[in-house]
Amino acid sequence: MDKTDIVKTAHAVADAAREAVLPFFRSAGLTADNKLPEGRFDPVTEGDRATERAMREVLRRLRPQDGILGEEYGAVSGTSGLTWVLDPIDGTRAFMSGAPTWGVLIAVSDETGPIYGIIDQPYIGERFEGGWGTARMTGPMGARDLRVLGARALSDAIVFTTFPELGSPAEAAGFAEVAACAKLTRYGLDCYAYSLVAAGHVDLVIEAGLAAYDIQAPIAVIEAAGGIVTDWQGGPAHQGGRAIAAAGRAQHEAALEILSKVV
Repeated sequence: MDKTDIVKTAHAVADAAREAVLPFFRSAGLTADNKLPEGRFDPVTEGDRATERAMREVLRRLRPQDGILGEEYGAVSGTSGLTWVLDPIDGTRAFMSGAPTWGVLIAVSDETGPIYGIIDQPYIGERFEGGWGTARMTGPMGARDLRVLGARALSDAIVFTTFPELGSPAEAAGFAEVAACAKLTRYGLDCYAYSLVAAGHVDLVIEAGLAAYDIQAPIAVIEAAGGIVTDWQGGPAHQGGRAIAAAGRAQHEAALEILSKVV
């Protein structure tokens, strides 16, 4: 496996995504289609579609032997044993609202799960990457290594989730129990909250109803920064579903003690 080529390609994919997506952000007349039946809302914009097309084109040129799994255009098989897992706009609701908390997610996975990932926020120019034990970010204030907060009590923790209702009533109740024990609970950052775990600002991100393309890049970045990502039973989370991303063992175990009981 040529790790240098994978990293170089991932940054090329992220650069292409930035170029494709920014003309749509805060643009006049941006509209969203609803991917769900009436009464529920899961938006997709032409920005999502155009960005994923641009990302796939880079991979077609540079890594044609690899597979691709993307939110908007599905799966393409490869021959190398590696799959690129793409979410062109994680946080389309934020995107269509003009809030700069959405991001582009890029992961490279083998049979064990994600081995390298990028979380990119094109508008504010921050890029978080991690894999093979190295985690770093670049942004308006320069470049630095990423490191999670480390273990501390749940009573001192800052906890995030995207939606207050989280998922099912039982899942929401489980999250509420964790939040009641924490020092601070905040909502709504989508993938950017995972970046803040890796960067050492947030203790826990707790989610449910995820797809593989929602969580694989965050897993790679957070684990490379020293954090922990599992499902609510303590098992692998890279196929989606429920996830706990933690900045340390103590926070993870405290959340798991509560959430593992949710059925």
